[in-house]
Amino acid sequence: MTRRRRAINRSGAPPFAGASLGSLLLWLEATPARAAGFLDDLAIDPQIVSFAFSGGLAIFAAAIVATHVRERAAWRRREAALSVELDDARAQLGRAKTFLASEPQIFVAWTTPDAEPDIHSSSLIMTGAVAAPRRILSFGAWLAPKDAQALENAVDRLRKSGESFRLALAGVAGRHFDADGRAVGGSVVLRIREVSGDRLELIGLRERYASAQSELSGLRAMLQALPAPFWIRDDAGELVFVNDAYAQAVEAKNPEDALARKLELLDESARIAAEAARAKNSVWRERVNAVVAGERHRLDVTQASASGAAAALAIDRHEVETVRADLEQQMQSHVRTLDQLPTAVASFDRARRLIYSNDAYAKLWQLDPRFLEQRPTDGQILDRLRAEQRVPVESDYRAWKERLFEAYRSPEPIRHTWHLPDGRIIDVVAHPNPKGGVTYLYDDTTKAYDLQTRFNALARMQSETLETLHEGVAVFGSDGRLKFSNPAFACLWRLDPEELTKRPRFDALAARCRTLHATEETWAELQGFVTGLNELREGFTRRIERSDGVVLDCTAQSLLDGAALLTFVDVSADVNVERALTDRNKALLAAEKLRNDFIHHVSYELRSPLNNINGFVHLLGEDSTGPLNPRQREYLGYVNKSSAALLAIVDDILDLATIDEDALELEVSEVDVETTMRAAIEGVQDRLAENSIDVQIVAMDDVGTFRGDAKRVRQILFNLLSNAIGFSRPGQTVTLAVLRRETEIVFKVTDRGRGISPEILERIFDRFESHTAGSRHRGVGLGLSIVRALMELHGGKVLIDSAPGEGTTVTCIFPAHAAHEEAHLLAASAGGAE
Repeated sequence: MTRRRRAINRSGAPPFAGASLGSLLLWLEATPARAAGFLDDLAIDPQIVSFAFSGGLAIFAAAIVATHVRERAAWRRREAALSVELDDARAQLGRAKTFLASEPQIFVAWTTPDAEPDIHSSSLIMTGAVAAPRRILSFGAWLAPKDAQALENAVDRLRKSGESFRLALAGVAGRHFDADGRAVGGSVVLRIREVSGDRLELIGLRERYASAQSELSGLRAMLQALPAPFWIRDDAGELVFVNDAYAQAVEAKNPEDALARKLELLDESARIAAEAARAKNSVWRERVNAVVAGERHRLDVTQASASGAAAALAIDRHEVETVRADLEQQMQSHVRTLDQLPTAVASFDRARRLIYSNDAYAKLWQLDPRFLEQRPTDGQILDRLRAEQRVPVESDYRAWKERLFEAYRSPEPIRHTWHLPDGRIIDVVAHPNPKGGVTYLYDDTTKAYDLQTRFNALARMQSETLETLHEGVAVFGSDGRLKFSNPAFACLWRLDPEELTKRPRFDALAARCRTLHATEETWAELQGFVTGLNELREGFTRRIERSDGVVLDCTAQSLLDGAALLTFVDVSADVNVERALTDRNKALLAAEKLRNDFIHHVSYELRSPLNNINGFVHLLGEDSTGPLNPRQREYLGYVNKSSAALLAIVDDILDLATIDEDALELEVSEVDVETTMRAAIEGVQDRLAENSIDVQIVAMDDVGTFRGDAKRVRQILFNLLSNAIGFSRPGQTVTLAVLRRETEIVFKVTDRGRGISPEILERIFDRFESHTAGSRHRGVGLGLSIVRALMELHGGKVLIDSAPGEGTTVTCIFPAHAAHEEAHLLAASAGGAE
């Protein structure tokens, strides 16, 4: 049995186990062939099966009928309930429509975020520009831009996060709306209602209230920030508001502290007067004294009353009075300053009447101060000056005066230049005053114009002079560009004048000039001077030798404005002459040295024979050598005199040669003046006797001594006496005088001979200059040269004073050295010897 059931299962027949009767009947009814086979397999009697099947069907039909009856009754009850619910829903829908239609409004509902909105609107709000329901969501089409943007942002937040909102909106046509958005269940709902009637009035009142509150807040903030004390009293006269300035004035911590302590700014009498004005609802204005922050000030108080309350403002006059006093003082100082100015100043008011003039104005126009004190008008002053010929001569005086009066209507200063009949030039500046008047400034610019004319003439003359100079001149600015150059500059450096007019830089000019002078050191030094930033630039001179043989002396000088001046002088000829003179000087020095060596050598060579001759002459004159006849003695005297003269000349030549070689040294010692004078006179006794000349010595008693070389002093006096004797006539007297004055010893040798002419006097100390001037004096012209040389070695000087026919006076001034100055004299003579 089990195997057969499994076979049936494998053939596709459903098993009985677990199968319902209904399903089994349906299976047998649907597959009769399979059912017959199935029954055959079970070996069941078909009649039994048929009976069972019929019974099953009857039972199933009865069950179905019973079920249908029950369900039908349930359906009827459900239908009746739904009908009742439908009637209620219809009634609610009618009431909702009635409610929605009661006022203009719009409902927009979104059931899901992606669903299309469900829009319901009343007929009133759908009229006009937003008749299409879909256009309701285009808020910018029927709302003000600002409100449309606010509503759109609020709807976005509502749909995304469920944030509720309520907004008051304004339409473009002047209508007002109230928008309310919120989340209901899983949906969001937007309700827009048009505001009208009391609600609209309420919105207007709210707006006015908000505006009034804003204005009140601003007014309170402004009153709080006022620098002047301000306070408000209620209808009972109590302080209800004070600002910070009031609190500071009554020395309170803050306005609340002032109100809490009921601090009063005004004194009792002022408060009584203010209270009386408040009771009458009238305005009270008074200037009162009050203590402000511990100091006594004057206040301008203004109180306004309305409905019993009062508001007051106090303006502190202390600062104003102080400023007024300072202004008055400044005005007085301004007036005193204007009186000291050389510029004439006159101020006129809007009526063209004089209100101020300084002293320079009266002096410039030579006006009587009493006339100015009468405050004449501008036109009256001009008429008076015209009558006195102190204004420019104009063909149409009336039109000229009207043009001058345009300053009263001009917003900008007007300038005029007056050329007066007396030759003066006056610059007139008319400044309009803020109050409608005019202030005139008169400057006498006659001297300035004259100076400017002279300056321009001088500048033109200077420019023309620089243009004609043979020296090249170039001026470079502080930026290194050429500012000025003359034609000689372009010619010296072979530059194109057209290029120089383009103001090239120094480095560009230097690059062109390097072809003639390639030494970089020169151009670097000049460029550093021209373009250097050092304000203390020192000028210099530099010699430039060019490749073409031209030699230029360049001088760089700094100018006041930071510019640099370069001058170029062509010294080629001078350099050539200098070189020739240098070569000649070298030749002359060599010749002089050769001459000095020759003279020195010859002098020494001559001195030895002369000494022998003098020795033999002296021996021949003695008796030991034998007697001489008179003629021999006469000849022997001539020989002795000639050899002595020749020896003196040789000694002079040796002295000069020694002096020229700086080899003569002084033997400094104490020189007795009178002894030296007598020794010098002893040396010329033979000449005095031969020429019948007398010598007179004039010496002060306190002449004493001085430091010097006694031998050379005696030689100086000997030469001077020899010259004086040679130029004197027989019977005349030669004077040798000496005196001491302060730190000097002065010798004077005076003769009464023929004198010396001025043209000879200039060369009297030159060597080998001998001018007998018709006298018996003969010499080689070395005496006075030796005198001057020896005086210079002593640190003294020699002077000569002579006039033809009146004689000659030679003065020798020796420094009277003290003992402690001897070392200095020895050092000087040693330096000369070197």
